[in-house]
Amino acid sequence: MTAYSIGKGVSLNDAEELEAALHHIGETRYHSLHPFHKLLHGGKLNKGQVQAWALNRYFYQSTIPLKDAMVISRFRDRATRIEWRHRIEDHDGDADSEGGIDRWLKLTEGLGLDSAYVESTEGILPATRFAVEAYVHFCRDKSPLEAIASSLTELFAPNLHEERISGMLQHYDFVNPDIMSYFKRRLAQAPRDANFALAYVREHAMTPEQREQVCNALIFKTNVLWVQLDALYHAYVEGHIPPGAFVPERN
Repeated sequence: MTAYSIGKGVSLNDAEELEAALHHIGETRYHSLHPFHKLLHGGKLNKGQVQAWALNRYFYQSTIPLKDAMVISRFRDRATRIEWRHRIEDHDGDADSEGGIDRWLKLTEGLGLDSAYVESTEGILPATRFAVEAYVHFCRDKSPLEAIASSLTELFAPNLHEERISGMLQHYDFVNPDIMSYFKRRLAQAPRDANFALAYVREHAMTPEQREQVCNALIFKTNVLWVQLDALYHAYVEGHIPPGAFVPERN
């Protein structure tokens, strides 16, 4: 396995081998392993650093419906569009219920950030913007199979959300259960979404070449998530904040 692909010599002769390869990718490359998450969940960050994480992550969360609309646009199959459509509703909400973006703004507001500033995305790191936009472009330019496969990081999200909820509530006196509602909701949503995507790639990746594409799409997505944390670590742990990006108040 390389930084960008599953490499040669991995057996992908059937759906079972594909699924095993996908789980191996998650076990070795998911961003739960990143040092920044270890600091975040272990209570080792100050409030300004947690604010920087939530602010930057907002751009990713608020772009997910755009990405999902892009995925829907790739399919003439109405059943697939209907199945995928609820992902947009999950994040955008509707007239009668809040969505994931609303819940993320509740988090940033609870951390003391101005919602107008958060929604403007003016303070995010350049690497955050580049990584998230690359994800949208991937779902636009690659095959529909690869677009769906790139969402398979959701297979590994529930464990991360559980760790985040317990760790942040335990270690930060400025965090409370109400502002962590985004993660509680995703404990139910992520498995549902992941199960559909996994079943789809198992059925539609019918050749070793297509299964390799599925694996590489998941690797790409893990890179999208990982590089955002690289940027946060460089800026807010090591102290190299780029010009114009959010600068936390001194604690």
